[in-house]
Amino acid sequence: MTVDVLVSDHLGIAAAAERQASASRSVGAWAALVRRPTFTVSAILVVWWIVVAIGWRWFGIDPFGDTGAKLAPPSPEHWFGTDRIGRDVFARVLAGAESALIVAPLGTAIATVLGAALGLFAGYRRGWADQLFMRSFDVFLALPTLIFLLVIVGAFGSSPVVLALAIGVLFAPGIARIIRAEVLVEMGKDYVTSAQLQGETTGRVLSRELLPNIAPQVVVQATLSIGGAVFVASSLSFLGLAAAPPSPDWGLAVSENRAYLQGAWWTLVFPTLAIASLVVSVNLIADNLKEVLRR
Repeated sequence: MTVDVLVSDHLGIAAAAERQASASRSVGAWAALVRRPTFTVSAILVVWWIVVAIGWRWFGIDPFGDTGAKLAPPSPEHWFGTDRIGRDVFARVLAGAESALIVAPLGTAIATVLGAALGLFAGYRRGWADQLFMRSFDVFLALPTLIFLLVIVGAFGSSPVVLALAIGVLFAPGIARIIRAEVLVEMGKDYVTSAQLQGETTGRVLSRELLPNIAPQVVVQATLSIGGAVFVASSLSFLGLAAAPPSPDWGLAVSENRAYLQGAWWTLVFPTLAIASLVVSVNLIADNLKEVLRR
């Protein structure tokens, strides 16, 4: 009994040292991030789109009104020109951020919570539970993305909640596999052994010990998933399976105006650039997080 106590104390001290070192690394990592131009610029762009998505109605713009000038090129009066109905493209691009940043973050949140929970449990329990989850994840990962979403939309409709749930279920297996791999690496460390020797429950070990230590990887995967979710949601709108006219959704705008690429390029280019700027910015943030947090 005395030996067990001594071992537990020793492992507890080692675990505390590991946690302190991890905290110091995290502080240094965030300081390094803000010194990276690609991270800073990307973060500013993402914050801009979030602000626009929340507050475009306060900007005094009308994405649905007819200006009287149909297919007018960009000018000081209409910065991004007008579309075939005479609506201001700049106003519609700003308003389109709302739909992009409703479905994608909600779907990502569902995928992250579900994927992290399953990955933590599978990696910690191992054995038959791990094998069961891994084979199930393999089945989901083998499904063609658009076909899976087509079936879901056809069966349950295209409301934002349905789309977010579908994206969450679609992205969760990929996150779970990566989190599981991180957990397997952490399982051999002293702080996990110390928690187990102290008789902590599985839930406490997962939530209080393992999760904080794999949190950087969870953040990276969640950030990457947002970019993928924005692209998937826009693709569904492009195919006419999500947003419907007269919505200013970016994917729908690309679909509606693709016939005007040569004669009125601005109606297609600016919504496309909006999608690209958000997806690329989120992916650059994820890449920077991955490089810095793994040091």
